[in-house]
Amino acid sequence: MTTMTENASGLREFKMPDVGEGLTEAEILKWYVQPGDEVTDGQVVCEVETAKAAVELPIPFNGVVSELRFPEGTTVDVGQVIIAVDVAGGAPAEQVPVQEAVTEEPAPAEEPKPEGRKPVLVGYGVAESSTKRRPRKGVEVPAQQPEPFLAATAIQGELNGHGPTKQRPLAKPPVRKLAKDLGVDLATVTPSGPDGIITRGDVHAAAAPAPAPVVEAAPVPVRAEAPAPVVAYDTARETRIPVKGVRKATAQAMIGSAFTAPHVTEFVTVDVTRTMRLVEELKQDKEMQGLRVNPLLLIAKALLVAIKRNPEVNASWDEANQEIVQKHYVNLGIAAATPRGLIVPNIKDAHAKTLPQLAESLGELVATAREGKTSPAAMQGGTVTITNVGVFGVDTGTPILNPGESAILAIGAIKLQPWVHKGKVKPRQVTTLALSFDHRLVDGELGSKVLADVAAILEQPKRLITWA
Repeated sequence: MTTMTENASGLREFKMPDVGEGLTEAEILKWYVQPGDEVTDGQVVCEVETAKAAVELPIPFNGVVSELRFPEGTTVDVGQVIIAVDVAGGAPAEQVPVQEAVTEEPAPAEEPKPEGRKPVLVGYGVAESSTKRRPRKGVEVPAQQPEPFLAATAIQGELNGHGPTKQRPLAKPPVRKLAKDLGVDLATVTPSGPDGIITRGDVHAAAAPAPAPVVEAAPVPVRAEAPAPVVAYDTARETRIPVKGVRKATAQAMIGSAFTAPHVTEFVTVDVTRTMRLVEELKQDKEMQGLRVNPLLLIAKALLVAIKRNPEVNASWDEANQEIVQKHYVNLGIAAATPRGLIVPNIKDAHAKTLPQLAESLGELVATAREGKTSPAAMQGGTVTITNVGVFGVDTGTPILNPGESAILAIGAIKLQPWVHKGKVKPRQVTTLALSFDHRLVDGELGSKVLADVAAILEQPKRLITWA
C-alpha cells in the first residue's frame, strides 16, 4: 500500500501504514511534531499502537508540517492520511528524479542531490509521482558520467525497484525487521509490491518458498474491505455498546485465564434434600435471625470444609518463579451479576468464620454488589470462587477460573427429580455441581476428592460437624 500522495500545491500526505502483519488499524498514541515544525526524511513524527505493539513512524520526506489529520487517542484505519507536509520549499531526491535533473542540468552541481534522500529510510512506500517519471534518455549515458552520477543512478534504480543495483532493496521498516529475524537477505528477494516494494509475503516466500506467497496474498483484499461492516451498520435495528470498564476488564481477565491455565471440569449430581431441610430449620434458628440463609450459605460452608480436608487445592501458580504457592487462608469469591457486568468480590478469611459470620458476610457482599459499590480491594486476592448459575434455572456449566485462582465451583438449579432413595424411586431435591480447576497444580485425584467431599456434605449435612 502506498503511504504517500502529493498534490499540485506541494503538499505531501503520509498515510497510516500497515505496521503489523494483517492489521487494519492503529491508535495514535502521541504526536512528536505540530503544524509549522520542520521535518526531515526519517524523522519520527508519531507513535502508534496496534493490537500487537507500539510503533514509532518515521516521515519519508523533508518539509514543513501543514496539518495533523487526527488527534492523539484516535484509532485510524490503515491507508488513511494522518499528516500533511509542505515539501515545496525543498523536495527530496525521491520527489525530483535524479536522471531527469541530470538531463535538464547535466552540470556537476547536481552531485549533492542523492544525499537528500537515502533509500534506507524509504520505509513506507514510494510517492505516486515516482510512477509518472519521464522515460529515461539514453540508457548508455550512465557509463559516461562521473562517479556522483553513477551513485545517483544506483539510488534511483533502488527507488524504482528495477535499477541496475539491488544493494538497498525497497522495503518498509517492519519488513526489514522481519527479514532480519528470519535471516533473509533482502538483496535476494524478488519484490511483488507496487513500485518494487518488498512485502512481508516476499520475505516469507524467501524464507519458506512453498505456500508463503499464497498465504500472504489472501489478506490484501480483506484489509481493504475491513471497514465495510461499519459502513453497513443498521442503526435502526442494531445497537453497539462500547466494551469498557468492568465488562472490558472481565473479558480480558477471562481470555487471560482461559488461555493460560489448563482447565479441567468435573461434574457430580447429588441429592441435596437433607441440605434443603437444614436451610429451612436454620431460618427459624434465633442465632440466624436477620441473616441471609439460603442453599448458597451451606454450599459455601461445604466447600470450605472440603478445602480444609484437601488444602493442596487452595493454591496459585507463580509462572515467573515456577512455583506453586500454597495458601493457608481462603478468600472465598462469589460471582455476582451486576448492571455493570460480572464481578467476583471475595470474603476475606472465610475459612475462619462461623456459620452466622459467613451468612453475614455473604449478605453484605451481595447487597454491596447490587448497589454497584463493590471496591477494587474486595475483588482482589481471591483463592477459590463459587458461581451460582442455578438461580437462572441452568442445570450446570463449565466455569472459567478467576485469574490467579486454583478452582471454581458452579452450582446448578436445585429441582425435584426422580431419585433412587433407600431402594425406591422418590422425588428428591437434586442438583449438579461442576468444579473447574487449574490442572497445572490440581491433578485429577485432588480435584475429584474436593468435588466428592462437597457432594458428600450436601447429601449428609451432618458432616459439617463431623468433618469440621
